[in-house]
Amino acid sequence: MAEATRHDAWQAGDSYDLYMGRWSRQIAPPFLDWLDPAEDLDWLEVGCGTGALSAAILARCNPRSLVSIDPSEGFLAKARANVPDKRVAFLAGDAQALAVESGSKDMVVSALVLNFVPDRQKALAEMRRVARPGATIGFYVWDYPGGGVEFMRAFWT
Repeated sequence: MAEATRHDAWQAGDSYDLYMGRWSRQIAPPFLDWLDPAEDLDWLEVGCGTGALSAAILARCNPRSLVSIDPSEGFLAKARANVPDKRVAFLAGDAQALAVESGSKDMVVSALVLNFVPDRQKALAEMRRVARPGATIGFYVWDYPGGGVEFMRAFWT
């Protein structure tokens, strides 16, 4: 199949949400329980995907602000549809070059994303840069027994 016409499920929010969103929605609440954040904080979510963690943050944490970024316009469109809440700003962005003011966030989180970032060290440095002193930075990643990320790529393409 020609590359130009191939369906790229890595960019299609509907496909991801159908197959993987159910897992993302299940793990987001326990992750937030583990972080145990205060209310009225400024949040940044790096790699929001289709909005599962964003929805949980809004429902459970009463944030002052929430900026949720993702590089995929398809995922962002699905996130906006899934989470029609004016308290969140869904923006296109790169984990390795966050367009966020330094020292401006109380909570910086990422769910099931860092496996896919080419330069994880740079992404983590960016997360630290935008965090206020005393902020919490929390993330969780995929665990791939055996085939690693390539196994998942084969599944989605």
